[in-house]
Amino acid sequence: MLLKRHIKARLVELLNDFRIVYLTGPRQAGKSTLVREIANEQGMGYYTLDDDALAASAASDPQGLLAALPKPLVMDEIQMAPNLIGAIKMVSDTANGQKGIFLLTGSSDIFRSAQVQESLPGHMARIELYPLSHTERNEGHRNSIDWLLGGIFEHSPLKPLNRKELGELLMEGGYPEAIAKSPRSRSIWFASYIEGRLLKDFETMHHVKGDYHSKLVALIINLAGMTGNLIKYANIANDLAQDDKTVKRYIEILELMFIIRRLHPYMRNSAKRAVVGMPKLHFLDTGLACHLLGLKNSDTLHTSQFFGGLVENFVFCELLKHSTWSEEDVRFYHFRDTARHELDLVIERGDGKVVGVEVKASMTVRPEDFSGLSIFAEYAGERFLHGVLFYSGDKVLPFRINNTVFHAVPISSLM
Repeated sequence: MLLKRHIKARLVELLNDFRIVYLTGPRQAGKSTLVREIANEQGMGYYTLDDDALAASAASDPQGLLAALPKPLVMDEIQMAPNLIGAIKMVSDTANGQKGIFLLTGSSDIFRSAQVQESLPGHMARIELYPLSHTERNEGHRNSIDWLLGGIFEHSPLKPLNRKELGELLMEGGYPEAIAKSPRSRSIWFASYIEGRLLKDFETMHHVKGDYHSKLVALIINLAGMTGNLIKYANIANDLAQDDKTVKRYIEILELMFIIRRLHPYMRNSAKRAVVGMPKLHFLDTGLACHLLGLKNSDTLHTSQFFGGLVENFVFCELLKHSTWSEEDVRFYHFRDTARHELDLVIERGDGKVVGVEVKASMTVRPEDFSGLSIFAEYAGERFLHGVLFYSGDKVLPFRINNTVFHAVPISSLM
């Protein structure tokens, strides 16, 4: 069954406004399926650099290849031929106002890597596609980012999620091919994804040398156990008996490949966010993280030490997916002050206004569960819009803490 991707309308809109549109995101998230659909509807040619002959031609004569191909066109998996970027820019430079000439896709964020020096300023719009959200899977339409920023939380009962149901959601993840399979077949799919996509692409796209394979496997398993936790590069390096510079470089590459996402700490001074404090780690698919950790039984997953972090990771992933088609452009952070008070997630609107988000895996909440939100509200001051605590119960519940009203909201509201 082909599910509607909510990002499609935005892609078509961008093709009408820009010469080049770049759709990026992890392998197997559904990019090729989506751009083939758009190509058919918009009368664009479709070409993929997974085709060895096409990739060889692109490497040998990029300008000649583009001259031979009718335009407008889709070029899938552009990261396999980074030398095409210069030739694409040359075509774009002579477009004489024409829009929608190229729709590019990439499973590694090539324009943010050292491989490509051309940034295509003014030529290109960039947009990300992640694995399926539960809203898309359930054919829903409400955007959770716009809903959270709006701050109107309905008090009607929603579906509670017991620990077994939460465990199943975590293990499924959102990759379109994986969610349709039985648990045993899904495990085989994830193993194939790691070996045939993650490790192969890592080598192909980033030209690593030496015994990278065993180091990378050990690292990604270690990182899967850190979902929802702060990254301390030296500690990871010590645990794995690896060089800390290599660990940091590999983590940066895994982020470019959309395996993980680092969240920088929120600070009122935005200039300090990327350079001060420790980032927090999330995987971009909880199903992949569970597979790496060997978590395959939804009945017992909640007893794992990783359960709370994975639930937090799940909420973040759903909100991240919704941010790609929300009306508001937002940025994500985490919060930790000098006294080590923490908040799981901060969503910042374009004008600097913020929403605080806390995540609890339990079906009940207490006033003390809102302490991080309360401290963050005080820190953010007039920038603070409101705060929510996602939990696995079935009711939207208001809590007044230090004269500020927060809301406990069921995790199922994201679905």
